[in-house]
Amino acid sequence: MKKIVFGAALLAISATSAQAATGSTATATGSASATVVAPLKITHNSGAALNFGTFTAGTGGTVVVTSAGAGSVTGDVGTVTGNTNAADAFSVTGDGTRAFNISTSSSNTVTTGGATPSTMAFTLSTPASASLSAGAYTLNVGGTLTVASAQAAGAYTGSYTVTVTYQ
Repeated sequence: MKKIVFGAALLAISATSAQAATGSTATATGSASATVVAPLKITHNSGAALNFGTFTAGTGGTVVVTSAGAGSVTGDVGTVTGNTNAADAFSVTGDGTRAFNISTSSSNTVTTGGATPSTMAFTLSTPASASLSAGAYTLNVGGTLTVASAQAAGAYTGSYTVTVTYQ
């Protein structure tokens, strides 16, 4: 019986020694975190539109509408009685006071319809970036319309895109 107990004790000692001789294992616990922010959204305000107004082309020039909606002309372009200019408007919503970048489409045009359509190019005027205030921001868009010499008379329409991206 002594031999069995002694053998068992020797086996236990050699097993412990074997584990110590091959190294030890350690375990630690880490932590993880995540923050979900409200999605950034942009919607066009109902009834708003970038309106370059009513004008004569003359020998050409530009029509400029500021983001505040004020209009002016350059070159030989002339406004006519009853002319109204307006900036376009979008609502941007998202997370708290986060900053975001603003980009717009390029190669924008307005075009007349009919058998012989005519076009005019325009560029857009927006800030490059802005910040939400309590999760909201009103983005006003102005622009500059290029009018050619003897531009064809008619009603011109077109569209463009605005993209907002969190910084």
